[in-house]
Amino acid sequence: MRKLIAVMALCGATSFLYGQGQPPHARHVSPASLNRNTGELFQESMRWNEYFFDNAESLIKSPSAGSHGAQGEGRRYMVRESSWYALGLLFRDQPGDRERAAKILDAVLKQQYTDPSVRWYGTYKRTPAEPTPPSKSELWRDYDPNWRVFIGTTFAMILIEYPDRVPAELRQRMYKAIDLGIAGEMREGRLVPAYTNIALMYGFLWDFAAIHDHNAAWKKKSVAWNEEVYRLFEKYGTFPEYNSPTYSGVDIYGLALWRDYGSSAHMREMGAAMETSLWRELANYYQPDLRNLSGPFDRAYGMDMTHYVSVVGVWMRTVLDASSAPLPPISATTDHLADIWFASHIAILGTAIPPDALAKMQHFAGAHAIRQNISAERTATAWLGDHVLIGGELTSKTKDAGGPSSQFHPATVHWRTPSGEIGWVQLVACPLVDASADENGLDIDTKGTVRLRIHAAGLKKEQIKSAAWHLPGLQVGITTDASGFSIDDGADSVDLVYSGLSHMRFDIKPVE
Repeated sequence: MRKLIAVMALCGATSFLYGQGQPPHARHVSPASLNRNTGELFQESMRWNEYFFDNAESLIKSPSAGSHGAQGEGRRYMVRESSWYALGLLFRDQPGDRERAAKILDAVLKQQYTDPSVRWYGTYKRTPAEPTPPSKSELWRDYDPNWRVFIGTTFAMILIEYPDRVPAELRQRMYKAIDLGIAGEMREGRLVPAYTNIALMYGFLWDFAAIHDHNAAWKKKSVAWNEEVYRLFEKYGTFPEYNSPTYSGVDIYGLALWRDYGSSAHMREMGAAMETSLWRELANYYQPDLRNLSGPFDRAYGMDMTHYVSVVGVWMRTVLDASSAPLPPISATTDHLADIWFASHIAILGTAIPPDALAKMQHFAGAHAIRQNISAERTATAWLGDHVLIGGELTSKTKDAGGPSSQFHPATVHWRTPSGEIGWVQLVACPLVDASADENGLDIDTKGTVRLRIHAAGLKKEQIKSAAWHLPGLQVGITTDASGFSIDDGADSVDLVYSGLSHMRFDIKPVE
């Protein structure tokens, strides 16, 4: 891959690096041209958009079951997701769709912060009812800067693909909104190239704005930014934000923007090369018989992809039937339902999975181990077997598991229970940790108290002892120097607390 990029740099990157570039070209995809799986996904996505759409406000209401972005509140209006619906409407282009999309885009644009003196300049309210951040605002609590690029890239896709379907005045407002988003991000200065999913979207959007505005300074900076994102990827052959069922899917979106809309052949080639590599990495972690990615997860909103909507699962649905894809049956209360509304972007950009990766997603290629350096301090390890998935991340004791709300899961186990459901174990909380997976189990090294969560249909508290877990479909033997042990019952899971330890060994054996 490095040689290919080097050739591109020699052949065509010179003008790119000095500020030249071509405006992006539309893909000219229509709903009628979609394959069956993608068409079904798009239709289901639009059906749920319409179910939650409030015509009076021209915005989407949040699902009631804590979808990502809803913050658990339910029934509020969702600004970002409404822009996604507008893209879907313009793509579908049925009678009345253009008019509805225009009203939605107007409603979304009204939620942008336009005061250049504040840190949240250029981003958007997450919901119209959200108060303006106070002077001593806290990132994420009071505002989300990432809405600049989530909404901005959606606007860019509309302006590339469907400029004739949007009124001229609205088009100009969208271009201005993108510029404000870029200016606000530059001014805030909080984003780094290692924040992978946002860095990829930002790199595309910066390039797009620079070309449209003929802004040589932005072009030069966007080139440098994108080269640094690629350099970080090339160093270890993966992204610093590693193995996330949600955000690896957003990475693919950002890379698809690069490979289709990048202003130079060099940028498009970098995007395509990284996208191909990421798909192969995900395929290596995927067990199609269990319909799940193995851990460890840098960022995950759930442990069983068949029970919540992940963006990787949405991408995979375009090439797999509903019965095979790692997605749950969709209802109004499906966890993280809102992420299915990413389907319009995916349908338009197209899924570019290499054939060898697709084959692994369709049929399990056989038991195998994974060991992947992520950074100088971090190494991911995993074992994927016929009946069990085990994941562990070695962090050189630079990262901890921060509690039930943490997205970082450095130690994980998945298996199928006798009921047919997926059982799982995750390390919920512990101090600085090293976890390592192998064919027979999992090692955890830390110093202090460890909290593990077990979910398995048919699990009874009496089946669990400090040194042995007799779980439905799985036997686990524990060797540890822990001085204390307790069990806390949860709504649909059990938490185990081992205290005063430095090492734990889990010997794991599926039970037929």
